Order: sequence, then structure tokens, then C-alpha cells
Amino acid sequence: MILSLVFAVCSPTSYAAAKTVNVTVTLVSAELVENNSVGNDWAVGASVNGKNLNEGSSVTLKLKSTDTLKLKAIAEEQDKIPDIGSKSTNVKVSSFSKSTNKTLSVIVKENRGRYSGNTAMWEFKFKISKK
Repeated sequence: MILSLVFAVCSPTSYAAAKTVNVTVTLVSAELVENNSVGNDWAVGASVNGKNLNEGSSVTLKLKSTDTLKLKAIAEEQDKIPDIGSKSTNVKVSSFSKSTNKTLSVIVKENRGRYSGNTAMWEFKFKISKK
């Protein structure tokens, strides 16, 4: 019985759980898909685990297979009183084998003026791959 417990603890599958992998995250696009009179001057940004991404750029992280990626996207309408929207999500490294795509939809709500309450929507598309 003790011998089977030792084999269970020292099995190759327990070593695989702690294996490190290189994970590359690319911000494929940040696209304004709907704008109901919120504004025309925008700033957008994205990050993965706190590292900034520009559209078309990539970040490679060395992670354990048990780690989690935190994706974040922000869109800001630029005027005297900016309207800001953001969204974030977590992706477990173990939840995909080679690569996966993730889209975050960010809603920005107009906060003042005659169009108060109207919304704009941005879509941020990420590609995540293991190496």
C-alpha cells in the first residue's frame, strides 16, 4: 500500500503538471465594431499579465502549465471628459494544447451630453500559442 502511494506521488504525470512552457500572446486586432455617437477620437490598449501589447505585437511568457494568463483590454474615447470601457478575462494555460483565440468585447458608454447613455463596442482579438 505504501509502495503504491509512492508511485502515485512520483508518477510522471505529477512532474508534467509543473512543466514550464513558452506561451506567446499576440494582439491580432483592436477594432471599433459599433459606435452609436459616442465619439471619433479613441485610444486603445491591451495587456497580458501586466505586460502591454500594441496591435500586431506579441509577448512571450515562460509559464507553468498550471498558471493562468490575464488578458485585459481598454478603450477610451478622448474628449474633455473621457468615456472609458475595459474588460478582462483569465485563460488557464492547461485549457488548450497548441493554440487558442480569445476575443474581448469592450463596451464604452457615453457619460454626458445629448448622446448620454449611447454605447460603442470594441473587439480585441488575441491569439495565444504554446511552444
